[in-house]
Order: sequence, then structure tokens, then C-alpha cells
Amino acid sequence: MRRLLITGFDPFGGETVNPAWQAVKLLPDTVGGFELCKLGIPTVFGKAAEAVLAKAEEFQPDVILCIGLAGGRDAVTPERIAVNIRDARISDNEGNQPQGEFVAPDGPAAYFATVPVEKMAQAIRDAHIPGAVSNTAGTFVCNDTLYLLLHHYAGTSTKVGFIHVPRIPEQGSPSLELSRTAAALAAAIEVC
Repeated sequence: MRRLLITGFDPFGGETVNPAWQAVKLLPDTVGGFELCKLGIPTVFGKAAEAVLAKAEEFQPDVILCIGLAGGRDAVTPERIAVNIRDARISDNEGNQPQGEFVAPDGPAAYFATVPVEKMAQAIRDAHIPGAVSNTAGTFVCNDTLYLLLHHYAGTSTKVGFIHVPRIPEQGSPSLELSRTAAALAAAIEVC
């Protein structure tokens, strides 16, 4: 059985819940031929990726999939691209608010995710859940984490991806029920 490390961020920006981590916790321990390892990570520049890399060293996954909240989106969106910039409009959970800094000064301008983003978005839609490919993971901790992981695993067989999820109804609109978000993640995993 192949291994998939899936992560979700802790609450940030004044929220008391992060549906990304909540949805990850709802997933079963195996999905589509993958054994899952679930990991909660901090919404902190650099430290989120460090936590993922430390767990990956132990778990040795074939695929790493990070899940984050994108308030304002109405679909579950696999990310196509990570860019080499940190430009935060709000502070992370340790008060860091970098402006116009490189994620990795020695890295390329961008990386493409190495998971099949189009197939993942289609699998989500096939499960009758709103899904679409996104071409921007933003410039906050989500993008930072995806970029650092892709930079670390460049040229290896370990596949890396990121999926943004909507808010849950209690957080306002647009939103998606938590159970449907978890079902969307499971559908995406099946085609990794």
C-alpha cells in the first residue's frame, strides 16, 4: 500500500476553527490504496513546512498533500502553482508578517505541483462537489508551505500538492459542509 501524508493548518486570523484540519481528521485511515498519516500543522511561515518535513522523514510518504482554508472560495481547489514570495496581508500565528520576501532566495520563481491537479479537480466534481483548479495559492503560509515542500522534493519521486477548501457554514459565506469537504478530499486522493 502506498503512503500519503495529509496535513491541515490550525486556526488563524482570529478564527476558532480551521475546516482544513477538521476535514482531514474526518478522513478514514486508508483511501484509494493509500495509507494516510494525518498531521496538524501551525499557520507559521517556515515552521509549517518544517513540521511536514519532519513527519515525512519518519513516515516516508509517496505523496504529500497539504490542506488549507481559502475564505471567499466556494469550491475545493487543488493548487497548480507555488510562487517564491512571502507577502502577508495579516500576521501568521507567531506575529510574522513578511512583505515581499523570497521563500527561498536560491529557488526558482515558481514550482508546479507534482500531483495531477486537473484529475483531482475533476474527481471532486464527479463526486458532485464544487471543484476547480486554482492557479494561485496566495502569498501567505499555504503558498509558503507548498513552495518549500516542492523545493525540497524537486527531482525526487515524492509527489507534492496543496488543496484549498472553503469555510464551513458557521464561518460565513461562501461555505461548504465539512462532510462534503472531507468527501472532496477523499475523491482527490483517489486519483493521486
